[in-house]
Amino acid sequence: MYFDTHCHLDNQQLSNAVEDVVDRATLAGVSQMTAIGTDVKTSRRCVEIAAQFEQVYAAVGIHPTVCQNFAEDDWNLIVELSQHPQVVAIGETGLDLHWDTSTFEVQKQWFQRHIDLSFQNEMPLVIHMRDCELEIVEMLEKSAIDGRINGIMHSFTGSVESAQRCLALGMYISFAGMVTFKKSDDLRAVAAAIPDDRLLIETDAPYLSPHPLRSKRPNEPSYLIHTAACLADVKNISPEAFGMITTENARRVFGC
Repeated sequence: MYFDTHCHLDNQQLSNAVEDVVDRATLAGVSQMTAIGTDVKTSRRCVEIAAQFEQVYAAVGIHPTVCQNFAEDDWNLIVELSQHPQVVAIGETGLDLHWDTSTFEVQKQWFQRHIDLSFQNEMPLVIHMRDCELEIVEMLEKSAIDGRINGIMHSFTGSVESAQRCLALGMYISFAGMVTFKKSDDLRAVAAAIPDDRLLIETDAPYLSPHPLRSKRPNEPSYLIHTAACLADVKNISPEAFGMITTENARRVFGC
């Protein structure tokens, strides 16, 4: 059985038929999943979905590319939502230098809020990193308490060196459908270097459909089996063993 650690079940491509999406995931062997919020509205919807399905958990937060649009009252709502019993993580948060919709200084301020709430609630962070590998790793290292920080590097595409620095902080590294792409040899090499007890998988649904379903939209949690099969081969273990390892890791980091 597999655990999809990052999917956007609130997205209209999935939420209009969320019961069918969850049923297909269960039939495919994806027994648990975490629905990830990216702002107040989507975080609230993720909590609603998690309350509806026992196999779904939620994460609440404000994505770095949209944080420019939010204010103190919005953050208070995220803090309030984080108290729901089905909420197991803070995020999606992080930094993003690819898009210019939020200034980098504002992004860092909001990221620090999420980090502080993570420590306050004793919950892991779900961290987005795009075109800011060095900046985000340095900020995590500066923010760590006693050299440690609890979190997941979501849909990781960074280097082995960055992964090792995150691992040294106690973090987990999660891989999405990109690791299955034919030209992703370098990313598979990074995945091979991650210790088994720190490895996670995700779909990032409805985005990043794995090979051989790249042309099929939208992505959904049931497609996680393709990413799992690819990484099981990278790790030279059976898909069943890989599923057990990564599910145990997910349950450990989310505390569920």
